[in-house]
Amino acid sequence: MNGEAALPRPHHAPRAKNVIFLFMDGGPSQVDTFDPKPRLAKEHGQPMKMKVLPTQFDDNGNVMQSPWKFRQYGESGLPVSDLFPHVATCADDLCVIRSMVANFSEHTNANYFLHSGFGLQGRPSMGAWVTYGLGSENRDLPGFVVLSSGMIPPGGVDCFANGFLPATHQGSIFQSGAQPLPNLAPPAGRLSRSQQMLDLVRKLDQQLLEQTGPNDKLESAIANHELAFRMQSAVPELADLSGETKATQALYGIDAEYEQTRIFGRECLLARRLVERGVRFVEVLCPSVAGDRWDQHANIKQGHANNARAVDQPIAGLLKDLKSRGLLDETLVVWGGEFGRTPFSQGGTGRDHNPYGFSMWIAGGGAKGGHIHGATDEYGYHAIENKVEVHDLHATMLHLLGVDHWDLTYRFGGRDMRLTDVHGNVIEELIA
Repeated sequence: MNGEAALPRPHHAPRAKNVIFLFMDGGPSQVDTFDPKPRLAKEHGQPMKMKVLPTQFDDNGNVMQSPWKFRQYGESGLPVSDLFPHVATCADDLCVIRSMVANFSEHTNANYFLHSGFGLQGRPSMGAWVTYGLGSENRDLPGFVVLSSGMIPPGGVDCFANGFLPATHQGSIFQSGAQPLPNLAPPAGRLSRSQQMLDLVRKLDQQLLEQTGPNDKLESAIANHELAFRMQSAVPELADLSGETKATQALYGIDAEYEQTRIFGRECLLARRLVERGVRFVEVLCPSVAGDRWDQHANIKQGHANNARAVDQPIAGLLKDLKSRGLLDETLVVWGGEFGRTPFSQGGTGRDHNPYGFSMWIAGGGAKGGHIHGATDEYGYHAIENKVEVHDLHATMLHLLGVDHWDLTYRFGGRDMRLTDVHGNVIEELIA
């Protein structure tokens, strides 16, 4: 397909209508979160008994056990570490993929790869592909929204770019707080005049289009200008949480003692409000905590604890709130980072980057709840069973949205391009 329509038809009956991607920037450790490895405790402090591949910093130490205990939760008995006591209560909704693999072990390239299926900047983000393929159900808000607390991941805003797709599909970054966008409100008394100005600009733009013919840059500029006008009313209403009950706000941790929990809780609540209003793809970024995101090359115990404290209650609140409103069945929630971490130490107290086997999870939107897919070896180092490539994850996400990843194409550079390039398979075992 090329070009776009207001609401393109899916290729098959969708299980999900929207996506919320909870991006754990920096790379959470699989052996400290969702992939327990008793061997690490048995051999703690001993040299690894298998070949160790080069790492980002090559400061590789001995086997390091997890500082956290794992317990089984729900009817499924799904193991979750003590890092996530709140998320653990949603265990029966989680489909944990323990066998993710990535192609890059450095943040910037790995972030581009996770977001766009390509390790260099310039390709469309998965959010851009989803809005290109399905459009958005709300004409007053962007179809692809990125919720940020001010910390953009390595790779910058190109992680959310439209690439060669029309510019209307790029991610729109909303900051945390009561005013997510700058310069949103027109000067007092100017709204009616703004409408007159918009009508004039629309008339002039249409005259120019008639002269130039089809022009993506011009058409996207026109569309974005008109969207910005409509957002003057839609965004303040979206960001106003006063209509949410105290119980709902408490569910997300907006009244929590830890400031980062409050920040991320607000983002997760806004994510629910966005999909509730028909926004197609929402990415939620982590807040900044002491310890540099989930990227703990030293003192993983304190760093991962701070990050988990920030996101645990809000994520559980999001899942429970979506479920109570009947939205989880049609909203695919995806959790994870760009890679995992090594089962051996770096500098004695940290873990280096590990793309060879790590964990992500999906929930809702047709995902198989209470399910574990794939496995890593006894150290949690390499995926050894039912490996899932990033392209497979993308293909499965599109499939749940009713889109065939083979058929979602855009003509560029002399060939039909797609999110999964020439790769990717739908992983049926992840689907309920």
